[in-house]
Amino acid sequence: MNRLWTIIGVDDVVRSFAWYQALLGQSPTAPAHDYFGQIADDDGTVLLSLHAWGAHEHPTLTSPALATPGNGLLLFFRVDDFDAALARARTLVDALEDELALNPATGTMEFALRDPDGYCVMISALK
Repeated sequence: MNRLWTIIGVDDVVRSFAWYQALLGQSPTAPAHDYFGQIADDDGTVLLSLHAWGAHEHPTLTSPALATPGNGLLLFFRVDDFDAALARARTLVDALEDELALNPATGTMEFALRDPDGYCVMISALK
């Protein structure tokens, strides 16, 4: 099986790492480095990688000043604990980007919020 490892540029890897762990209901741990961390599921599947802006020579991760973070990107997570994820999300932001609604295309409930770096994060019920 092939896996996609999505990497996003962030201002503070430790802060964003904790934010995503809280959103996804994971036990708090520290990222491997202060410039890079991977949010992984219990089975080790990487869900999202966080990379500090400008930490290496990656041309698309040099600075958020060169492009708006999140422009053209939607981080979409399907979760099996949707109601709990919604409750956790409400503790992480002042307001949701998109309130709870049924997506007619997928037939699942979903909502959206912005992460600390401005990325749009969509949470969808697995079923």
